[in-house]
Amino acid sequence: MRHLILLLSIRQHGSLTRAAEHMASSQPAITNALAELESMFGAPLFDRSVRGMAPTALGDVVLARAKAMVNDLGHLVQDMEAVASGQGAHVHVGVTPFVSGHILSAAMQRAPAAGEARVSVSIHEGNSDQLLAQLRDHTVDIVIGRASSATDVKHIAFEVLYRQTPRLIASRRLAAQLSRGPLNWPALAELDWILGAPLTPIREQVTDLFLSAGLTPPAPVVESHSSKLIGELIVGSSRAVSIVPADIADELVRIAGVAVVPYSFDWTLPPIAMFMRAQGPRRAAEQHFATALRTTCKSLYGPLAPDATNPPHGWV
Repeated sequence: MRHLILLLSIRQHGSLTRAAEHMASSQPAITNALAELESMFGAPLFDRSVRGMAPTALGDVVLARAKAMVNDLGHLVQDMEAVASGQGAHVHVGVTPFVSGHILSAAMQRAPAAGEARVSVSIHEGNSDQLLAQLRDHTVDIVIGRASSATDVKHIAFEVLYRQTPRLIASRRLAAQLSRGPLNWPALAELDWILGAPLTPIREQVTDLFLSAGLTPPAPVVESHSSKLIGELIVGSSRAVSIVPADIADELVRIAGVAVVPYSFDWTLPPIAMFMRAQGPRRAAEQHFATALRTTCKSLYGPLAPDATNPPHGWV
């Protein structure tokens, strides 16, 4: 364990001196430990230069496994603590923005198998690239996020859970005004837009909407993926609008008091999928949570119609 942490510390800090300080050890001790490791592997794991230490090709391979092994050992400790406290096990779930909290809550209630203790869950938030990288290095066990052509699914299994449609939201007074007739795109372009970061699915679709109308897409006054913040900003402004998935819009109607403008867009967002590692055994707790998530989404959204984004038998 100490050797694995040593390797990760050298990569993080780029020098033996800083790694030794971080590990509360001496540089000679760190140097000797690295020499032992490189002797075991029969080749250097790091290149030394005036700029610091960088992993060799072999070092990159070893470091990837080291990160996964350290994370697995940390998860083992959490599993032991969960069992000691009367729970079944602990599962780390990565969640991208705009996944409904209601889905997670319902899945956690369903997760225990019959006669088994409840599964405890740690939620990790981030974008798809960040979370899939964490899935590969075993930081998380399951990721719930969007499946699109840009998603890197190398060594990753995925299953489409449900699809989302977009909704335009505003304060109740502004939504009432916008609902009195067809949407006025030039007038909409002058409002205060709250959107996600560039290159995200909703942001790109909003850009296309205005370009199709022959208008310059509005620059957002706020960029955020936080549904809570979006709801507060919408309710607190007479000019703010946003486009969010329908299930998130329903949550914001209930908990923040926003209103949905009754307009149906002729596009859908990339589907929400469950991602897991394609290789290696899956713990019972992961399987229980995956089954609970699948069952929850089916009960809330109904069965998926088969298409190109829902492969046969779910997993690919």
